[in-house]
Amino acid sequence: MTEELATLRVSAVRRVIGLGVLLALAGLLLQIALVHPPAGIGYRAFLLAMGAGALALAEAMRRATARRLVLTREGLFDDRGRELARIERISGLDRGMLAFKPSNGFSLSLTEALPRAWAPGVWWRFGRRVGVGGVTSAGEAKAMAEILTALLQEKAGRG
Repeated sequence: MTEELATLRVSAVRRVIGLGVLLALAGLLLQIALVHPPAGIGYRAFLLAMGAGALALAEAMRRATARRLVLTREGLFDDRGRELARIERISGLDRGMLAFKPSNGFSLSLTEALPRAWAPGVWWRFGRRVGVGGVTSAGEAKAMAEILTALLQEKAGRG
């Protein structure tokens, strides 16, 4: 990887709150299923499955939020080198109030569809869209979006 132009880290407070909410949801669902079970066995199984799903999501979010995102001249990657989007594949950036994007973040439009991927609370990729943000630092996300905009304008000037 080349020089890091910007780094996006997860806000510690947002990480704790996000994980706390998911763990509280899991605890409530499991408590209802085990201590105060509803009338049918189907409802109990449903609540147990939802509680287990919330625990699995909390673990996935814990792992994802331990990482940071790195912007280089080649593109946007996580700190282990996993590619989110290469600069040559990005056709636009949207961070407006009505944009379909995570909170405190931005979304990228790609020239071609890439495989689906998701790091809960940090980023997602679905087809030709990449959303970055969620429990990330709002200031760092804004700075990264500004640098990405400049890179895209530079790319358009060359092309």
